[in-house]
Amino acid sequence: MANTQSKEVNLTKRVQTSKGMRYCSVVLSPNGRVKPDLVLVNGKQERHPEGAYYLEWRESGRRIRLSVGKDAQDAAARRLRKESELQAVNNGVTVVPENGDEGPRSLAAAVEEFIEETRLTKKPKTLAAYTTSLAYFQESCQKLFLQDIDRKDLLKFCAFLRDEKKQAPRSCWNKFANVMSFLKANSIRGLVKKTDWPRYTEEEPEIYENVELDKLFKACDAEERLWYEFFLMTGMREQEVMYTYWSDVNLSAATVRVSHKPDRRWTPKAYKEREIPIPTKLVKALKAWKAKSDKSCSLVFPTAGCNPKLDFLDCLKAVAERAKLDEDNFWLHKFRATFATRCLWAGVDLRTVQQWLGHSDMESTMRYLKPSRSQQTREKVNEIFA
Repeated sequence: MANTQSKEVNLTKRVQTSKGMRYCSVVLSPNGRVKPDLVLVNGKQERHPEGAYYLEWRESGRRIRLSVGKDAQDAAARRLRKESELQAVNNGVTVVPENGDEGPRSLAAAVEEFIEETRLTKKPKTLAAYTTSLAYFQESCQKLFLQDIDRKDLLKFCAFLRDEKKQAPRSCWNKFANVMSFLKANSIRGLVKKTDWPRYTEEEPEIYENVELDKLFKACDAEERLWYEFFLMTGMREQEVMYTYWSDVNLSAATVRVSHKPDRRWTPKAYKEREIPIPTKLVKALKAWKAKSDKSCSLVFPTAGCNPKLDFLDCLKAVAERAKLDEDNFWLHKFRATFATRCLWAGVDLRTVQQWLGHSDMESTMRYLKPSRSQQTREKVNEIFA
């Protein structure tokens, strides 16, 4: 019995639009030839030299995409070849598909499958990072099939990120690491040496000075002060604060937990729950806050409708401006760095601080071992060189 799958194969080009990377229809000349780099975006012709061409067809109701490189005429020829292949299958002729199960796997198909799996298993921020990294990789790499990728393609990708996309050194490293994770997931290892990875300088974490915090808190109202004292005195990440429930706060034991919130589909980083001790000052402020909070809402810092507060950073910038401070010097993670540094300066051991911060390795915590600038330290220096 003949196969009834669709014989139509479309040719598109994946280009950068105002709404991100999109697969857009190519533009044909009157004689049917593909006009290089011209695509239809919202019904209008636009020139896009970036990106690669893709074949699209359906098999058993499922859309298949295959990257066919950056040459317009070669892509058009491959479209005709694929249509012929599908026609043969439709007529009952056994053929070996260009990208069948027995043949090489296309880079585009592998990326699409990896992104879909990431969407199902990872957080939105992780999905966004992988999506961008792999889109950039496909833009820089002209290989059609996954098995053809080699060390030179990865070195070109590093240069592409640096020179074409103007990425900062740390961003280059992060996107390269994401691509390496993708290749590893597809059982491709050992293509690059350790020295091939992008290099960046690990910047020393910045912390708030006491004078900055004093000015900031004086400009806060009572609610704002509690928000940023909570960040400072727990060392929690932004989303951890956003998803803190009253059930996480033990006022009698003076602790707060970072825990999984299945009802909101939120999990801590690396899926690690932890408990953090909090000072008496914060306990008193939380008790007062709880007394006047909405008892029907589980969140400690909700917005209308019992939703997580999303604008802690914007509010912080507004307070800094009100305090006549440089708002560029104020961001949320700086509270976390200040918490870690102060704990280490106070003599709390590294392992304990690692646990409080929720770090997976000691090296991440050691970044906060900054030299002490306390008055006692200055006095010791004066004694040494008296």
